Amino acid sequence: QVQLVESGGGLVQAGGSLRLSCAVSTRTFSSVIMGWFRQAPGKEREFVAAIRWSGGSTLYANSVKGRFTISRDNARTTVYLQMNSLKPEDTAVYYCAAKIGGNIVVIQYDYWGQGTQVTVSS
Repeated sequence: QVQLVESGGGLVQAGGSLRLSCAVSTRTFSSVIMGWFRQAPGKEREFVAAIRWSGGSTLYANSVKGRFTISRDNARTTVYLQMNSLKPEDTAVYYCAAKIGGNIVVIQYDYWGQGTQVTVSS
């Protein structure tokens, strides 16, 4: 079982930065893979980034590569998504997700947070 609580969304101007946080509760950190997804109005949910808790290997969508950074803090059991050079098309509800084990490139997750709104104004 994994419990996730996101925070850090808000309104920012284009070119600005935001950092999202996802507090993680689980007994199986050694095999957890964490992901961030987003869903814009009228669009399907899309993958943004993922990180393997053990080892820290990462994966990014092409649309955010070079602008977003996913990381985790072992002591705080928190996953972050640092978003720089934000664009209006990054506007969406962002979701933290988790799965136990598996391949980081397989974008199927079992546990989801409640979502946090990110709005980028032009």
